[in-house]
Amino acid sequence: MEKGLDQLIKVYKAKKDEIQRRLLEFRRILSESDERVFAELAFCICTPQSKATTCWEIVSSLMGNGLLFKGDEEQMRPFLNAIRFGDNKAKYIVYARRFFTENSNLKIKEKIQSFDDLFKLREWLANNILGIGMKEASHFLRNIGLGKDFAILDRHILKNLKEYGIINEIPKSISKKVYLDIEDKMREFSKRINIPMDELDLLFWSKETGIIFK
Repeated sequence: MEKGLDQLIKVYKAKKDEIQRRLLEFRRILSESDERVFAELAFCICTPQSKATTCWEIVSSLMGNGLLFKGDEEQMRPFLNAIRFGDNKAKYIVYARRFFTENSNLKIKEKIQSFDDLFKLREWLANNILGIGMKEASHFLRNIGLGKDFAILDRHILKNLKEYGIINEIPKSISKKVYLDIEDKMREFSKRINIPMDELDLLFWSKETGIIFK
């Protein structure tokens, strides 16, 4: 095995237990409340071009004060000042909440569980929820335990895919076609080195940030 890959495998073996514990936590979320599942969607809406840890601090604050489930855009906006495009993201969160609300109750789990095909569910989320594209839909599904076969192509992951020769360059923009093409290449790489996709994602992410997060 190439020297760089040999080192990656070594790091994986050291972090494997922690990575798998984190993924087990994700898999438990869908058995929790609709509000808890919606919080993960709100987090993924916040993440584009923003620091993940900051996004989760914001969502946690909005959960704690109830604004995530009852607040309007104006009430949420001050909490989103620490991330890029906070005004738009507040709007998207409120839109998503209304989208999944039926008779004053969040019904996001029911909708998710109505899909037999996770790839179709991802596409449906990307097509129907404002602020959610392929990357965010993949991220959301992984964070509720349903995205083990998906790539979350953020800058950390793309940097590593280039580093290990999986892609030749980091694309300036990613269409759905390009996304799926890179995802296929990452999936092949995952099989070749025998590290599951969701574990490889957290491995790459931790390699860049120093933490295993979400």
